[in-house]
Amino acid sequence: MNIVFQAALLVVGFVMLIKGADWFVEGASKIADRFGIPQLVIGLTIVAMGTSAPEAAVSIASALKGSAEITIGNVLGSNILNVLIILGLTATVRAIAVQKSTIKYEMPFTILVAVLMGVLGLSDGEISRLEGVIFWAVFIVYLTYLLLMAKKGQAEEAEEIIPEAKTDSMLKLLFLVVIGVVLIVWGSDITVDAATALAKIFGMSERLIGLTIVALGTSLPELVTSVTAAIKGKADIAVGNVVGSNVFNILFVVGTTALITPVAYSAGFMVDTITAVAAMVLLWVCVIPKKKLGRPAGILLLVCYVAYFIYLIQ
Repeated sequence: MNIVFQAALLVVGFVMLIKGADWFVEGASKIADRFGIPQLVIGLTIVAMGTSAPEAAVSIASALKGSAEITIGNVLGSNILNVLIILGLTATVRAIAVQKSTIKYEMPFTILVAVLMGVLGLSDGEISRLEGVIFWAVFIVYLTYLLLMAKKGQAEEAEEIIPEAKTDSMLKLLFLVVIGVVLIVWGSDITVDAATALAKIFGMSERLIGLTIVALGTSLPELVTSVTAAIKGKADIAVGNVVGSNVFNILFVVGTTALITPVAYSAGFMVDTITAVAAMVLLWVCVIPKKKLGRPAGILLLVCYVAYFIYLIQ
C-alpha cells in the first residue's frame, strides 16, 4: 500500500512541477513583454529558466535534504534523456534542421561544460561552493554570448517559443508567477520525498532513481514541447532548445545548488558522465554533414538510450 501511495505522490509532484513551470513561464514572459523587454531576451532567459525550473527545484531540494545523489543523477539523467530520448523521438517524427551557430558554437560548448562538470566532480568527489562560483561565471559568459547572438539575428528560434501577448490583467499575470513558483517549490519537495521513499522500498540507489524516474519527470516539459513541435512541423527549434537546456542544467542548476551546499559527486557517476558527454558528441557528429537530424539518426539515439538503460538496471 505504501508503494502505491508513494508512486501517487511522485506523479502529483511531477504534475505540480510541470504546471508550475508552465504558469511561471507564461506569467513572467507576458509581464516582461508588457515592459517592452525584447522577445529574444525573454526567450533566452525567462523561458529557458522556466523549462529548467523542475530540475533546479528538485536538485536544490535534494541537496538540502542530504540526498545529493539525486541532484547529480537528475542533471546527468535529464541531459542524457534530452539528447537520446527527446531528440531521438522528435527526429523519428520529423527531420530536425539545426542552425549553423548551434553546430559551430553551442554544441561544442555544451560538450565542454559537461566535461568540466565531470572533471571537477570526479576529481575530489564533490562540486564545491568555489566550483559553483566557477559554473556561475561561465553561465554569465554563456548568457552574454546568447544575447550578442540574438542581436545579430542568429537566435530566431527563441521567438517561436514565446507565447503571444494577450490582454491579461497584470494581477492575473502576477498570480500565475506566484502560483507557478509555489507549485515548483512544493512539487519538488513532494517529488524528492516520494522518490527517496521508493528507492528505499525497492532497494534502489538514489543514483538510479535520479538518473531514471526523477530525470524523466523533470524532462517531461521538454519532451512534450519538442514532440509537439515536430508534429506541428516546427521541429527545427528542438535541437537549439535541448542544447540550451543541457547547458542550463549544468551551469545554472548544479552551480546554484553548489552555492547553497557542496554537492557530492560519487565515483559511481563516471559512466553516466561519460554517457552524457558521448551523447552530445554523437548528436554533434550526426548533424554536422547535412545540418539536420534525420530519422536514421533519431533511431540511433533511441537505440543508444536503450543500451544505456539496460546497463543501469543490471
